[in-house]
Amino acid sequence: MDTALILARQILQMFLLAGLGYALFKTKKITQDGAKALGNILIYLALPSVIINGFLIERTPEHITGMLYSAIGAAVLLLISILVSRFVFKKDAIAAFAGAFSNPGFFGIPLIIASVGQHAVFYVACFVAFLNIGQWTYGVSILTGQPIRQGFQLKKLVKAPFIIAILIGLTLFFTQLPLPAVVSGVLSSVASLNTPLAMFTVGIYLAQTSIPGMVRRKSLYTVSFVRLLAVPLISLALLSLLPQSLFDMKMALLLAIACPVGSNVAVYAQLHGKDYGYAVETVVISTLLSALTIPALAWLTSFIW
Repeated sequence: MDTALILARQILQMFLLAGLGYALFKTKKITQDGAKALGNILIYLALPSVIINGFLIERTPEHITGMLYSAIGAAVLLLISILVSRFVFKKDAIAAFAGAFSNPGFFGIPLIIASVGQHAVFYVACFVAFLNIGQWTYGVSILTGQPIRQGFQLKKLVKAPFIIAILIGLTLFFTQLPLPAVVSGVLSSVASLNTPLAMFTVGIYLAQTSIPGMVRRKSLYTVSFVRLLAVPLISLALLSLLPQSLFDMKMALLLAIACPVGSNVAVYAQLHGKDYGYAVETVVISTLLSALTIPALAWLTSFIW
């Protein structure tokens, strides 16, 4: 099936899950405390399990080369995303944060698995790591106005669930240590929670916004343009320079950078006393619009790659 159609169908399923989250929150079946609990399951169990699963592949020279290329590619694409967003949003810290950082873990990985395959998660592990480090350092810096070195705490970073998951995954990949069937089964079961819980969370975000006010806020569309079109198109041009033999890696990175605004912008905005409502709206609007932009990008890619 055509990649654009696969992605469109997957995104539709994800939005239906978001609708369930919206309904559950509106009918008070999920409270704020419940939403926080869902977030903890996502951060501490589901996403780490997805990342570890992605490393459970055969260690071959091709995979090692692909991992190195993906690490370099992830760093370059994220740097471009940060620079473009900062250039456009010189006086809007939340927009600069939102435009710079996508949502590859909770939104992108399901799309990558659906269109490229489970093995391709391996290629976005470094992207997820670099993105979270960037949010933790540069993102906090632009929100607080403090130098990066003041917001960066190495001890906290190395204890972050996604870092621990990547280290475990790398160990399993390089040692090729087989996991007991019961362990791999539990890992797969927990990983399967990633998409539904992440989209329930998006629905809960939507339930907490004023939809009429949100759709009239022009700055949200500028953020979405940068996040969903400008940065992905620049990334597509750069990734096109890589050989066709790296197609799976290129597609995984492109989908990761083309994702809507990551939900961490709302988390960090709330943590540092910024406009939480505005941050949530950047997530919601960009997520809604991505239903159009991601399949369109995949369709364009089919003519170039």
